[in-house]
Formats: sequence, structure tokens, C-alpha cells
Amino acid sequence: MKPPQIPARPAAFTAQLILAGLLALTFSGCVHYQPQPLSADKNLLEFQQRSLADAGLEAFLETNHVTGEWPRRAWDFSALSLAAFYFHPDLDVARAQFAGTKAAGITAGARPNPTLSVSPAYNTTTMIPSPWIVTPSLDIPIETAGKRGYRFAQAVHLSDAARFNLAATAWQVRSRVRKSLLALYGASEREAALKKQDAIQAESVRLLEGQLQAGAVSPFEVTQTRVALNQTRFALHDAEKQAATSRVQLAEALGLAPAALEGVTLTFDEFKQFPGDVPDSAARRQALVNRADVLGALSEYAASQSALQLEIAKQYPDVHLSPGYEFDQGDNKWGIGLSLELPVLNHNQGRIAEAEAKRKEVAAKFNALQARVLSEIEQAVAGYRASVKKAEAAGSLNEELATQLRTAQGMLDAGEISRIELAQRQLELTTAALAQLDALVKAQESLGALEDALQSPAAFSAISGQSPRAP
Repeated sequence: MKPPQIPARPAAFTAQLILAGLLALTFSGCVHYQPQPLSADKNLLEFQQRSLADAGLEAFLETNHVTGEWPRRAWDFSALSLAAFYFHPDLDVARAQFAGTKAAGITAGARPNPTLSVSPAYNTTTMIPSPWIVTPSLDIPIETAGKRGYRFAQAVHLSDAARFNLAATAWQVRSRVRKSLLALYGASEREAALKKQDAIQAESVRLLEGQLQAGAVSPFEVTQTRVALNQTRFALHDAEKQAATSRVQLAEALGLAPAALEGVTLTFDEFKQFPGDVPDSAARRQALVNRADVLGALSEYAASQSALQLEIAKQYPDVHLSPGYEFDQGDNKWGIGLSLELPVLNHNQGRIAEAEAKRKEVAAKFNALQARVLSEIEQAVAGYRASVKKAEAAGSLNEELATQLRTAQGMLDAGEISRIELAQRQLELTTAALAQLDALVKAQESLGALEDALQSPAAFSAISGQSPRAP
């Protein structure tokens, strides 16, 4: 007795199984959408709740070798710069752009997917052996001339440019923190000096009014002293306003609400000293080739090179393989097709010309940037040297007036001069102190401009492509 025969499955049924398997494989690796709603009210609340006592900030500072008691009793420029790197939204934007360019690299390196097409037909005039005609086929694209490599190289260079843009943004954030902290230091010191001057002038007015009653001075002298006192008080109000404004600007530079600085002690030791001399020519040359914006421009030029290579490679057509199967009314038929674009009407000349022009444009921008950086460095060096000399001259004058004041104090004790004359020497000293303060602030501004021109890479060590506040 013969064993039972298992009936063969129809070829159409087999094709359906293959198609179902391919579809299941295709959709099994799909990414699913995850909503992340954005709320203005929630963001505002989170911004207002930011604080220099944030536990994540403490961890970020420790990661960057800034340790000590927590919460910190006093914040200096270095710690505030790291706080700005932690909080400031400009860095979040730059990080997101960097992440976008890295994602574009994934896209650039991806291989093109094959295409499956099916065109079933039904023959109503024939039922035996089968009325169905099923013709599934694949289109498999094959890139030629290294297009994928050039496309990926372009994406890598653009990602490098975005990374250097992140570093340049970090430097801008640091620079704004320094400028606002320096402005607050200058306004606070000026406010303290003007209060001292106000007290001296108020005492002078009191003494002169007494002498006026005794007939020893004229009303004109009293009026002049009173006018000078009022002018000092006007300047004091301006200094108080500038100090309040600078504090708000510092909070903005840190990426915090102004209320976050309430009760925070700030130290200004950074602004009470100057480096011995400006960097030499070798160090300045290093800045010309190592600044973040210069390196970013070089990466953009390299990307334009890869873009040109890609357009040149596009002169050569891609190949499409088309293996196919046909179930034709019971007959199994196999075939393979080959197709490619015929470059007979154009050879991608337009795109190549555009890419060449773009490369020239990027090169010209780089040359202009490097020339501007060179000018910035030399101007900053000259400005810093001149401002330091002026600050030193103001300091010498202040020391001479302090010596004269000590002499005048001795003369007062000996009864050789009056208290009015001593007050005049004190006013001269406070005026000189204000002038010295202005010179010191200008020198520190020049030093900040020099640092901005040189952009030491050491300041970028705390910056990474991931936000330290990311969950």
C-alpha cells in the first residue's frame, strides 16, 4: 500500500507566505512615536525654580574638579562659568543642533532599501489549471562611484562643524558671564566709593555752613560745595541702578531668573589681578588656527569638498537589479532585470557647478574669518597694553594722593590746617580712586576682549554634546 501523498501547495500560496514574511520583517524594526508635549507654563515654572543650589549643578561642578562645601557660600567667576554651562539655553540649542548633525550622519550612511512590487491579474477565460497571474518583483538599487562614502563624509564634516559651533557658543556664554560680572563689580565698587565721597562732602557742607554763620566764608562757597554734593548723589543713584541692572544681566548670562541670585555672595578676585604680559606671537598664531570658529569653518570647507565629490560621482548612474517571479496560470517563471539611467542629456553639470561655487564661497568666508580674527587679536593686544599702562598710572597717582592725605592728617593734628582743608584732600583721594577704578575696569574689559580673541581651548573641557540636565 502506497503512503498517502501530501498535496503540493499552490505557488500563489507560497508567494503569499513570502510576501507576508517580508512585510512582517519590514515593520518589526519600526520606531514608534513618543509624544513630548511642550508647555509654556511648565517651562516658565521650571525656569523660575532654577537655583545655584541645584543638586545636579553640584555633580556637574564636581565632575569639572570644582569641589567644596555645598551649597557654596561664595561664587567666583570660574564656578559661575560652569553654572552657565549647566543652565544656559543657548548651549541647549547648540547641543540639539549637534545631535541633529549626528543623526544626519546616520541618514547619510544608510543604504537604499529595495522595493517590492506585486501586480496580480485574473484570467476569466481560463480556470484550469489556475486563472491567477501573480508577478512579485524586487527593485534593488546599487549606488556606484562611492556616492555613499562621499555623502557620509560630508555629514561627518558638518557634524564636526556643529561640535565646534557648540564650543564657540560655550565661549560666548562664558564671555557674557565675565562681562556682566565685571560690570557688577565696577558698579558695586563705584557705589562704595561714591558713598564715601558723599559722606566727606556732607561733612564739608556742615563745616562750611558753620563757618558761614560765623562770617568766615561766603554763601557762594557753601553753594558750590552743596552742588558738588548733589552731583555726587546723582552719580550714586546711577551707580546703584547700574549695580541692580548688572545683577539682572548676570542672571540672564547664567540662564537663571534674577531671583536666583538673591542672597548669593559673589566674589570678584578675578578682576583684582592682571597677567604679567600678553601672549607672545607663537601663542597668538595658535589662536589663529585653534579658535572654535576657525576650526568650524575648516570643517564646513571639508564638507563642501565632499559635497563636490558627491556631485561629481553622480555623473555615473546607479544600477537597479530587478529579480522577479511570475506565477502564470500554473506556470512558474523567473527572471532578472537590469536598469540604469542613461546620462545622455546631461552629466549633472549644473549641480557640479553649484557645488564648486559653494566651495569657493566657503573658502572665501574662511579667509575673511581668519583675517578678522587676526585683526581682533592684534587690536586686543594693543588695547590691553594701553589700558594696563593707564591703570598703572592711575594707581601711582592714587598712591601719591594717599601720601599727601597722610601728610595732611598730620598737619591737622599739628593745627597747621583746618578740617575743611583735610576734607578737600580726602575728596581728591576719592576722586582719584574713582578714576583708578574706571581705569581698572577698562583694563579688565580689554583683558576680556583679549581672551575672547584668543579663545583658550582649555575653557571647552566642560562642554559635551549631552546636556548635564538631561534626564
